[in-house]
Amino acid sequence: MISVPTLLSTVLLLQTPPTVPPAPADDKAAASEQRATAAADAAERAAAAAERAAAANARITEAIKQLAQEISRAAPDLTTTGPDGKPVAPPPPQPDVWNATVGLGLIFISGNASTVTLNGLATAERKSEHWIYSAQASGSYGESRAPTLEGQAEAPNQVVALNAALQLRADHRFTPQISGYILGRGETDHVKSVEFRGSGEVGIGVIWWDVKRQDGSESFLRTDLALSYARETRFQYYPTRTDLPDVSLGGPRAGLAFRHGLTKDVAFVDELSVLPSLIEGSRLLVTNQAQLNVRLTRALAIATTFLVQYDSMPAPGKFPTDTSLSVSAAVTF
Repeated sequence: MISVPTLLSTVLLLQTPPTVPPAPADDKAAASEQRATAAADAAERAAAAAERAAAANARITEAIKQLAQEISRAAPDLTTTGPDGKPVAPPPPQPDVWNATVGLGLIFISGNASTVTLNGLATAERKSEHWIYSAQASGSYGESRAPTLEGQAEAPNQVVALNAALQLRADHRFTPQISGYILGRGETDHVKSVEFRGSGEVGIGVIWWDVKRQDGSESFLRTDLALSYARETRFQYYPTRTDLPDVSLGGPRAGLAFRHGLTKDVAFVDELSVLPSLIEGSRLLVTNQAQLNVRLTRALAIATTFLVQYDSMPAPGKFPTDTSLSVSAAVTF
């Protein structure tokens, strides 16, 4: 019969796990070598995957390049071609230079009456990104002689036109549509008893539209609003020479410049100026010049001009309204 102490000792012995002897040093070295070999294999596999990815990217790039070439071949050719069907290089950008126009008109009448009238006009303009410079000069001279009856002395020639004007203007563009400008003008008209009128103004110009169509025609509209001042010295040259009192003008001026191309070779141009003077009495000056330009060649055009000038308080003995109709040849440089 087994005693209780012996039975308890046996149970405790069975519950105690057996002691595992430590692994020898050779087994640890083998495990470390296996881990190094696995890491090397993983690095080789990663390098191979990177090579395959690079090759795939190269194939995709080549496919995109070929697709772009095919789209380019299939797209319509927008290159400008000449009459022979060969492509024409696009025109180079226009240099920032002056554009000038010179016009000259002559009217000569002989027979029962003799009249010679010569008028000229020159304009120049230069546009840059922020500035527009323009200059305009005009002048006219005319003589008329009444018919001479038999037995009478020859009548002296009578001057019917003797005037000149020069205008300079500079616009600074705040935006493509709005600009501020300064303007200076000097003019003389002996027939109207204006010895010299010098004026200056500062104002704002607004371009409402500036359209260039595919057929070569264009349409343009600009309005001006400014403060203007002028000093006018007067002298009567005809029929007798007499000194006259000088006058001043000042007030707001409204202006309009309009151009519309009926075709690429025919254009209508109109310039309007309205100046109500608020100093030295109430006075109104209105000038309107309408012109029809017909281009014969790239540089030569025929211009028909109708000019109306109104002055509510002209020099003594002068009419308030003057009109003129002229035809001239204009050359553009």
